[in-house]
Amino acid sequence: MSDVEFHDETDLNEVSLEGDITVPGLQTTDDELSTLDEPVKDTIMRDLKAVGVKFSHVLYPKTSTALLREWDLWGPLILCVFMAMMLQSGSDDLDKPGEGGPQFAEVFFIYWVGAVVVTFNTKLLGGNISFFQSVCVLGYCVCPLAIALVVCRCILIIDEQTTPLFIVRFVAVVVGFAWSTFASTAFLAESQPPNRKALAMYPIFFFYFVISWLIISHTHS
Repeated sequence: MSDVEFHDETDLNEVSLEGDITVPGLQTTDDELSTLDEPVKDTIMRDLKAVGVKFSHVLYPKTSTALLREWDLWGPLILCVFMAMMLQSGSDDLDKPGEGGPQFAEVFFIYWVGAVVVTFNTKLLGGNISFFQSVCVLGYCVCPLAIALVVCRCILIIDEQTTPLFIVRFVAVVVGFAWSTFASTAFLAESQPPNRKALAMYPIFFFYFVISWLIISHTHS
């Protein structure tokens, strides 16, 4: 075997057969990248831990590039399915127009299409951020609104809905909306041209406003 063939075979053997959804492009040792012999449970727990760390960045917004540098779509998918199931109307609501909440497909559509539209707007304005990085940030930053949704669902368990209970729901959603908007702008603001930040932030504001409206307008447990 020639030297050229020997080197080619060596290079092929060193190619990693597994990607890292949480830290793409991060330089690690061969032992860290090799997970072929790793138990499935360990792989799942490692990925869940990475998703949990990203949620913590959203709940405690600070100057960090973790959501941009280590993007993934697992967290946004989990939040999307969770919120769609929590907001889904029951079978009794289908015969009562204007009551209940949106269907699963409606929430799924608004969640992902909204994130994609906001991302395209960011790119058109000259933002120096990739498509999936933006979708990742927008999706993860829905977490505060998901918490507000849980609070609202707990309140809706009470049969008699009074004005004070609605006020509590309204305040919870407003806080979640403000938190989500602030967290997303903390991660995305620096990726926008200085003279176009307002144009880039407005669609983000509207995106979370629509999700907030879905939550506050949901009237059945």
